[in-house]
Amino acid sequence: MAPPMGSSDYLNKGEDDQMEIKGYRRNMLKSAVTWFFILITVGLLRLFFYWLPHLMIKVMYDRCDLADAVVVVLKDEYDQWFVSKVQMVTKDGQPVKGSSRRGQPNGSRTPLSSDMFARYRNGGITLTLIGLSDVIRFFITKKVKYIWDGENATFLKLRGIEDNATCGFFHDTTFLSYDEVSTRRGMYGFNSIQIHVTPIVKLLFKEVLSPFYIFQIFSCSLWFADEYYYYAGCIVFISIVSIIATIYQTRKMQRALRNTIQSSTTVSVCRGKEEFHDVSSEDLVPGDIIDIPRGGCIMQCDAVLVTGNCIVNESMLTGESVPVTKTPLPNPKLTHEESVVHFNVKDHARHVLFCGTHVIQTRYYGGQKVKAVVFRTGFSTAKGELVRSILYPKPVDFRFNKDTYKFVGILAGIALMGFIYTIVLMTRRGDSVGDIIKRSLDLITIAVPPALPAALTVGIVFAQRRMKQAKIYCISPRSINVCGSLNTVCFDKTGTLTEDGLDMHGVVPARDGKFDTEIKNMNLVPRGNFMVGMATCHSLTIIDGVLSGDPLELIMFESTGWELTEPGHEETSRFDMLCPTIVYPKSSRLSPPDELSSGNKTASQEIGIVRQFTFSSSLQRMSVVIRQLGSDHFDIYTKGAPEMIASLCVTDTVPDDFHEMLNGYTKHGYRVLALACKSLPRKLKYPKLQRIQREQVERGLTFLGLIVMENRLKPQTTPIILQLISSNIRPIMVTGDNMLTALSVARECGFVKSSEPIVLVQAFPVQTDQYGNETAAPFVEYVYTDTQQEMDILTKESNENGIQADVEYGQKGHYHFAVTGKSWSVLRQYYPDLIQKIVVRGTIFARMAPDQKAQLVEYLQDLGYYVGMCGDGANDCGALKTAHAGISLSEAEASVASPFTSKTPDISCVPTTIREGRAALVTSFGIFKYMACYSLTQFTSVLILYWVGVNVTDFQFLYIDLFLLTTLSITFGFTAAYRKVHPHPPLVSLLSLSPVFSLILQMAIMVAVQVFFYFYIQQATWFVPWKDDPEEDYDYQSFENTAVFYSSSYQYIILAIVFAKGKPYRKAIFSNILFLANLLICFGVTVWLNIYPTEGVAEFFEIEIIPSIPYRFIFLGGAFINLLLCLLLETFVLDSRFVTVTLQNKVDRYLPGARPGYEALEEEMQRDASWPQVKSEDLAGTFKRLDSAFQAMSKSSLEAHDNISLSGSETGSITSTGATEIASSAVSTKDVQLHSKGYSNKAFETDEKQSHSNENSSTANEYIGMRL
Repeated sequence: MAPPMGSSDYLNKGEDDQMEIKGYRRNMLKSAVTWFFILITVGLLRLFFYWLPHLMIKVMYDRCDLADAVVVVLKDEYDQWFVSKVQMVTKDGQPVKGSSRRGQPNGSRTPLSSDMFARYRNGGITLTLIGLSDVIRFFITKKVKYIWDGENATFLKLRGIEDNATCGFFHDTTFLSYDEVSTRRGMYGFNSIQIHVTPIVKLLFKEVLSPFYIFQIFSCSLWFADEYYYYAGCIVFISIVSIIATIYQTRKMQRALRNTIQSSTTVSVCRGKEEFHDVSSEDLVPGDIIDIPRGGCIMQCDAVLVTGNCIVNESMLTGESVPVTKTPLPNPKLTHEESVVHFNVKDHARHVLFCGTHVIQTRYYGGQKVKAVVFRTGFSTAKGELVRSILYPKPVDFRFNKDTYKFVGILAGIALMGFIYTIVLMTRRGDSVGDIIKRSLDLITIAVPPALPAALTVGIVFAQRRMKQAKIYCISPRSINVCGSLNTVCFDKTGTLTEDGLDMHGVVPARDGKFDTEIKNMNLVPRGNFMVGMATCHSLTIIDGVLSGDPLELIMFESTGWELTEPGHEETSRFDMLCPTIVYPKSSRLSPPDELSSGNKTASQEIGIVRQFTFSSSLQRMSVVIRQLGSDHFDIYTKGAPEMIASLCVTDTVPDDFHEMLNGYTKHGYRVLALACKSLPRKLKYPKLQRIQREQVERGLTFLGLIVMENRLKPQTTPIILQLISSNIRPIMVTGDNMLTALSVARECGFVKSSEPIVLVQAFPVQTDQYGNETAAPFVEYVYTDTQQEMDILTKESNENGIQADVEYGQKGHYHFAVTGKSWSVLRQYYPDLIQKIVVRGTIFARMAPDQKAQLVEYLQDLGYYVGMCGDGANDCGALKTAHAGISLSEAEASVASPFTSKTPDISCVPTTIREGRAALVTSFGIFKYMACYSLTQFTSVLILYWVGVNVTDFQFLYIDLFLLTTLSITFGFTAAYRKVHPHPPLVSLLSLSPVFSLILQMAIMVAVQVFFYFYIQQATWFVPWKDDPEEDYDYQSFENTAVFYSSSYQYIILAIVFAKGKPYRKAIFSNILFLANLLICFGVTVWLNIYPTEGVAEFFEIEIIPSIPYRFIFLGGAFINLLLCLLLETFVLDSRFVTVTLQNKVDRYLPGARPGYEALEEEMQRDASWPQVKSEDLAGTFKRLDSAFQAMSKSSLEAHDNISLSGSETGSITSTGATEIASSAVSTKDVQLHSKGYSNKAFETDEKQSHSNENSSTANEYIGMRL
């Protein structure tokens, strides 16, 4: 029984890619009836179904349960329709030809989901396919496979083996048998991201069968039948060239994408116990154990690293080519963890080798392989997801595009009325049926211009060419018009507003709980713990002889004057273990082996980095365990966010003025890191050290001081931001950096005026006890970021600079909200209504994760903003793709989905893109109005002449369509963008008052002029009315035809002049030399035809020469009056502020949805003087309270959103954007309490009572690869 109408099932319910799904099965009777109508309509109905295939399914099939469906119809979040055939295969991948009524043999409805891929066996998890039916039902849409789950009666997305797997599962994974490999290949398919290059024949039919070319075929067929050969031939030629160019460009882009994306290589995979065989990467299946070659490789799948270390370049995914160190997934058996830790790709990103990333080199133990377990293949991988986002992008929903379709519909309605008028008129006159059909259908091709779509691309093409000259490259030309409507631009900070590199500003060492004097000359830093920490606490590595790593760490290390060396393969094999990285001052040298036991003082300066605890965004720190040559113990050095490092230190070692010192630097935009260290117990030996958890050693540290770096603004940043603000384009900073740094940069570069207050929005999460009971509800507070004294100073400075302060401290006026990523998470979860107000006034969004950046863009779009996003391509890809116009400053592959890429790495490209977008949009507006008025003008001419049985002659049509219209519409778009961004954006809706009145009133003038001359010429004494000659077909030479032809020819030129608007969005018409020359030529030829045509020319155009030369000048005078009226109307009436703003706003008030949502919210906030209730307090205390609330909060998904890279840069890798590290937390809330002076660490006050077993170690192991 079919489900009730209106009910729908959903795929991926509650997820971002949720889709509505309906099942259908074939109805033979409906199919037969449908094909009958297809035949009698000569295939037109089938063509309609080709354009809308989901309607064909609804007509020919019956709605049914998904269990019985042979076809499914899906609708995604963008209201796009997809049709997919339900297929059935055996477990080995062989297709099943027959099926029973229930869709499976014998009616089997056995559930099949990824949960069934794992089961417990002997206390562990073994990967196996169990309980499966013999047949698998599935369908594929958007490159994703959905498997039928009979238990839940729905289709589920096929996931990799990581779903619901534990960390121990990957370490327990053994090799797959050939039967298991065959079964999984049948389930997952081949490991290939295939980009098909569509065959030319298929592309040809797809292009020709588009609605535009179908109408072209209809028009040309009619013109050929009407013996209008010349223009029809020209249109056919232009169409063929256009089709060839389109096919060429399409195949070129498909080949380029295929060559960039599609790749395969030979992989060493385990097919027996420690037996590795070389196979093609396309043969990999989830669960395979692969060997990562020592010389590196390009990953062809997503895999979990289980042994060894890898240095990886993840620029393909992150846009940043900073090498990232990948470490093995923690093995619970080695760490003796009792709790079951579930694997999560986001949480364990630093242990995952993602598809498409480049493994530069591996670091390994001498006789061991660097092994990884495959868990995702094909389009399910990280690279596959990126490719899918390119193949199926978010559609550009632009109001102008939608309005063009509505206007074409209106033109079609007018054409229908003319169609009826022609049939009635010619029937009453007794014309033949053939003539009636041809004349009435010809009227449709006149009213709806076939060249309209092509003409609308003119402005876009020329704008794209000008942008290319400005080193801005566009891969989505349709987005250029959208840029013209942008009124909000979000900016990434690091690398976008500020320089990529950092400068070492100085260090502030701490000693005995007090800060020393700031040291700016790094040569003056004493060689103590602070210097050792700077030289060792990093993840730098040598690649191809070049020291590489995070830019911040590079600058920090290079400022020390030390050198770094790494062991070669020979040394690794010699000691059969992973040798450490060694650092030493440049003044010393590595000692030869015979000096190792001599106690040489130079040798004692060499330090080995024995173990590395990589940076964790949730922990906001990284650590290294080092051993100085000759020392009998290990030391740990920790570097990270100052607040976090201070919380891990002994209270007495943290200076009392810690927060004051920190705020002093961060408020001025400096990047600040803290450094701490601790000596580890002598009984801690090397083997135990390699298994110990970081939480056991990252506590009870000694605070060493602060490292201060400067990230300067790019020279172009401030002028561009001020230019955008003066143009009423709202700039928003969305960064992963520290809030205080973001506030400083916002003030410095002009996001916020010095006289305007900034209100920090602090959203506190719900508090629970150890049993999960709620102890405190979430709440929001508002705090001024500047004190009364600071605001007085800023206001005084602004007044001295001639800037009138428009708000006073503590009073409501124009204020700006500042929000952190943590508060954003709480607001989204608990305050969905309040967050809209925050977004309307929010200017600074700091500590934002990549997904939060995209969420902000979506909120802005939902409120009616047209949003641009400018980022360096790293961690900004989501926002760049979500925005109406994304501008990437990076050329990395991750930015391939961004519509625009600037070769100039600063934000000067933003106003250029907006100016060109506005010029293109205004050009598209002008050309659309020109084409619409051209059609209606010619439509009017034909209707007038039809009244007496006359028509425009073929060569007159050719002169108008080819010589006047085609040339003018092409050169129309050559006008360049205006040099400044105007404060008011151009219109984006063709249904606004100005364009609607323009079309109506301009056409009223055109009709009036043509009608006037039609009747005026009949008053002349020499006038002879046209008479039909039965012996002459299509003899339309007459005075009526001449009058209408002369008057309308001038009008096509007049319309081009009137609609070719210049300032404030385009340069003046006189700057467009080609268009100006074209106008002069067209006007000159038309005057010649009007005033003094030769006999041959008159005969060619079938013009009846007017005997009176003075009378001919009347048409010229009428054209000047026509031009004057149209210019005055368009310039001083229709483009006036009264019509475009005042009158339009009044109309919008009565039209639902006409006004954007942000305007209503802005008015509401201005009326409500009591909101928000802002208080003033020290920011240090404010941040401490919020941090304490989140630390006290039980572990939740909110914590995963504080994804900050070590350097505070948004250009971090996936490693630095992962979420909470499983099985680790920063410091227990029971261990850390905030005091007025520093921190109290109870965990340190309690002695470490962990017992260390006596471990037998060889001299080499004890020596840990250092030359002792």
